[in-house]
Parts: sequence; structure tokens; C-alpha cells
Amino acid sequence: MNTPAANPTTASSTLPGGSDVLRGTTVNFLLDGYYGYNFNNPIGRVNLLRAYDVSSNSFSLNQADVVLENPADPGHGKRFGLRLDLQFGQATETLQGNAVNELRPNVWRNIFQAYGTYVVPVGSGLTVDFGKWASSLGIEGNYTKDQMNYSRSFWFNFLPFYHTGARVNYKFNDTIAVNYWVTNGTQQTEPFNNFKDQLIGLSLQPHKNVAWTVNYYLGQEHPDVQFVPAATGSNLPTQQGTSFEPIPNAPKGKLHILDTYLTWQASPKLTLAVEGDYVIQRLATSSPPARTSGGAAYARFQFTPKIAIAGRTEYLSDRGGLFTGATQIVKETTLTFEQRLAEGFLLRQEWRRDFSNHPYFLTDVLGLLKKEQNTATLGLVWWFGAKEGGW
Repeated sequence: MNTPAANPTTASSTLPGGSDVLRGTTVNFLLDGYYGYNFNNPIGRVNLLRAYDVSSNSFSLNQADVVLENPADPGHGKRFGLRLDLQFGQATETLQGNAVNELRPNVWRNIFQAYGTYVVPVGSGLTVDFGKWASSLGIEGNYTKDQMNYSRSFWFNFLPFYHTGARVNYKFNDTIAVNYWVTNGTQQTEPFNNFKDQLIGLSLQPHKNVAWTVNYYLGQEHPDVQFVPAATGSNLPTQQGTSFEPIPNAPKGKLHILDTYLTWQASPKLTLAVEGDYVIQRLATSSPPARTSGGAAYARFQFTPKIAIAGRTEYLSDRGGLFTGATQIVKETTLTFEQRLAEGFLLRQEWRRDFSNHPYFLTDVLGLLKKEQNTATLGLVWWFGAKEGGW
């Protein structure tokens, strides 16, 4: 979830007539890079099952971001807002580089988020967003500076990164808020089919130090058309010059995601969190389901204002290969040491071990697989701008 900045230092521009059109706008920048080493010395220097730290023995630019935000401020009579996140670098290939989830990934590759907001004057305020936004399925998010660890979990990699459509949020009181989405699909800026996915979620705060989210997502992720780039000059219809054709008897099996996570600020220095997920997907309505289930646990301790240590462990049962492409159980443990060298400059050193109950991970010999991969990573993150808190 994106949280508007609290009392940001703002840019402003006053037009004739006294309209401060840029008041409250923040312009923010982030650069995230890493060097990682995989002790399997894998062919192609590839870390399997990773979302962003995908390369071994390589100096890598994970992402470079520009975030512009002008949030709604109904308390001061401003009911509309806008947010735009532009993203460049290796992470864009994970988010939108695959035609499995985007029909035309290159059209949207660098637009991570772009949505407008209007707060309807109903009760405490009904917040309506339209556009493309980061998914709140799963506890982890896109920007490394806001996460406990440098690398992302299996569950971050498996669950949707973003959605396009409309969403509403209504906060009943300080304890409970409800969310409802209608979207083109999971990680689909353009729809694959005529079905519109939906989410209903609850955000609960039973105690000032406890935040709990529960989400249910219903989707249909199978395309009903396919692009045919080599069909120039045919009688097929085109979309901006690219031919496409229908898929005969396109499958219509549904996707169900039950996702929940809880964060507890146990003390000023200790943060604990847990996540649980259950995913079912069918190819056709009558097909046997593939199931992925499991969860993750997190702990972070802030020794000093500049030094912290964090750990994560997770379990993912992949019956049907929805995530890994094979029926197996994968687990991982991660330990991250953090140094905040200056405001807006973060250094993280991380050791991570991924392992499976079957040989799966690459080695330096083609066709020879191991049950585990161990990696050591040094991540560096720079950011500046007026936006405060999580991005």
C-alpha cells in the first residue's frame, strides 16, 4: 500500500488566479545496485527463483526510479491526486519482460505505477484510484529501502507485482478498512481476456503496534488471443500494427489467491512479521487444480540508528509447478546486515540459502543440478526527495 507523505517539503507553482497546482508535489529518485556471488558457479551466472538479484558474479543495476506524487488532501479541500513511478534497469525485465503475463511488455516496461486518485465525500471519505498500481498481495514491495532484506522472497516473486484497473478503499475507523479492486488481471496492463479480476481485502489494526491484512483475489489468467508478429500483410486484425488471432477454445480456469500477513512492532527496536498464502489455479474449468501454499516469517532488530540485522525464512509447496515449473517444495533462509551510512544511503550485506527436496538449482555443468544454492550479496541503495516514509 502506498502511504502519502506526512508534511513533505514541496515544490509549488502558482498560476494566475492563485491556483497552486504543484503544492504538495514530491519528486523522488532512487538507485539500487548490487554485486552477488552464487557458490554453485551456475551456467550463465543465473540465480534461479530470484525476483531482482538474478545475476551472479556481476555488478548489476537492479533499478533506477523516479517517483512523482501529488496526493489527495481532502482535509484541506483537495480531493484529487496523482502518482507516477518510472522504473529502469534489470528489475523491469522481471516485472514486465515476459509475454506470459503481458501481451506487449515493451509498451509498458518503464511505467511501474501510474494512477489518479479522487476522494469521494462519503462518510470518512471513499478513496478511488484509477490506473496501474503496485499489488498489495504479499508483505514485500518493490523498493529495497522499505524492505527488511535485500533480496525478495519466493512469495514476492510468485504473487502479482501490479494491476491495472480501479480500486476503492474505505476506512471505517482507526481499526478497520476495506479494499475492493476490479482489474485487467495479475500483472496485466492490457487484458488477456474479457474477464475482470477482483479483490476484496481487509486492513486491520487491532493494536497500535499491530497491522494485519487479509486478501482474497479471484482471477482468470488465460489469454483468448495471441499476437502473430510474422503475419504482416495477412487478413488478421491488428493492434497498433501487430497482427493477432483468437485462440480456439481458450481455457477459462480460475485463479484463487488467499493472502494474509501481519506485522508486529514488538519493541522500538524489534519488528516481527509473518505471511501465509494459498493459491489454486486451473487451466480449464474442469481441470485438476495446481496448488501453491506456504508462508514466510521475518524478524528485524535495530541495534543503533545506523545498524540493523534482519532474518527471513520461508516455505513454498509447489504442487503442479505454478511457481518453479516443477512439483517440489522449496525453502530459503536469509540473513541481512544493514548499515545506514547516511540519510538516503543504505548498505546491505546478505547471505542466503535456497534449497529444494529435488535437484533443481543450476551448477557449472550443463544438466547437473543441485538441491541448493548459496549466495552472498552486497547491495547499495541511494535515494533522495521530499517523500517521507515508505514509497
